[in-house]
Amino acid sequence: MIHPIEYRYGTKEMKRIWSEESKVKRMIRVEIALLKALSKMGYLNIEEVERVRKKALKISPARVKQIEDEIRHDIMALVRAISEVAECRWIHFGATSNDIIDTATATQLRDSILIMEEKIKKLGKILARKALEFRNIVCLGRTHGQAALPTTYGFRFALWSSEITRHYIRLQQIKERLLVGKMSGAIGTQAGFGKDGFEIENEVMRLLNLKPAIISSQIIPRDIYCEYLEFLANLATTLEKIALNFRILQRSEVGELMEKFEAKQVGSSTMPHKRNPIDSENICGLARIVRAFVEPQHQSAILWEERDLTNSSAERITLLEATILADHILTRMIRVVSGVAIDLENVKKNLEMQRGLNMSEAVMIALTKKGFDRQMAHEILREASMRAYVNSTSLLDELLKYGDIMKYFTAEELSNLLKPENYLGTALERIEKVVEWVYEVLK
Repeated sequence: MIHPIEYRYGTKEMKRIWSEESKVKRMIRVEIALLKALSKMGYLNIEEVERVRKKALKISPARVKQIEDEIRHDIMALVRAISEVAECRWIHFGATSNDIIDTATATQLRDSILIMEEKIKKLGKILARKALEFRNIVCLGRTHGQAALPTTYGFRFALWSSEITRHYIRLQQIKERLLVGKMSGAIGTQAGFGKDGFEIENEVMRLLNLKPAIISSQIIPRDIYCEYLEFLANLATTLEKIALNFRILQRSEVGELMEKFEAKQVGSSTMPHKRNPIDSENICGLARIVRAFVEPQHQSAILWEERDLTNSSAERITLLEATILADHILTRMIRVVSGVAIDLENVKKNLEMQRGLNMSEAVMIALTKKGFDRQMAHEILREASMRAYVNSTSLLDELLKYGDIMKYFTAEELSNLLKPENYLGTALERIEKVVEWVYEVLK
């Protein structure tokens, strides 16, 4: 074993789709589908097709590789391997290599998407449920890593749920363009099939539950693969964003949100006390690798005339690894979100540590509504906040010294303005609207 995907990363179901055995079997099925389409057109009888099918599906990837090592052509090696076990003059008739490769790849992408879209739906719903569960947990919002207005943990989870749901929508939109095959010959003109070209191609795609590409050269235009890799990169970016925030909020000095830590889990080989957010860190690391495949795939779309071979070697890596790793971190994120815990004491402590300073906007807004000039109110609140920092006092203590402000509020009214739970705007209603939308889309 050489590559970490072989023994460390990736789910069994996704790696099974992209295994060499799966690839060979899928290409054989494309060849069989072509024979069936030819039989429907009267080229050969269906009994001969069935004879080839039964024997061809037993061919091992090892035998194909053995022939390829001799002749240095993967698809011709496949054709010879089929002909060895079931001689038939119509095998690969009228087809070119990428009729087989691109169409087989489309079935891999189709089956991969079926797995990922169910996981995306699951993650979106879990995030929505957490949004409702944490709806009323008021916490410190942060911008630039600094204390900002209050928000709720439910609002954060609703935001993440909305992003995941949009990825589900995007995936539905690209399927029509992505899940296409071809049976159009050496440069796309179907010259080998003559007038039967459209009918043969349509029948092959019907048998494989795919749509025919509207036009292709020797290969299907690679803009569709670029779009798919861009989707995976976008999905990975959202997953990394969520994971990064889990890591930030789990930091010892914050300690608000925690990954689930198993009873026998070890955090460090030398520091027994450690509870590291390893799943979130794994997601962040591998998301970078998924995004890194976007540029090679774009380069693989730029080919000479009807086609050259520069895309082939790159795509053996880009499509396979990006899909497996994206599914891997998606699976891991489901585990992280499902087991998340919130430390309510630390959430409250971090809010109270601000001594009301993060509520300065609330007072400024209230002053303006009372008839005070907004810019003057901003300057007074800024001065009071800076004094509170210097004196290590609360914002309330400093504001009580300002006679201009106390003309408008009693001490009790001012104290209520500085309570985080009183300054949430439409946050709670927004959570409900988002959750309702998520469940409607992901039903």
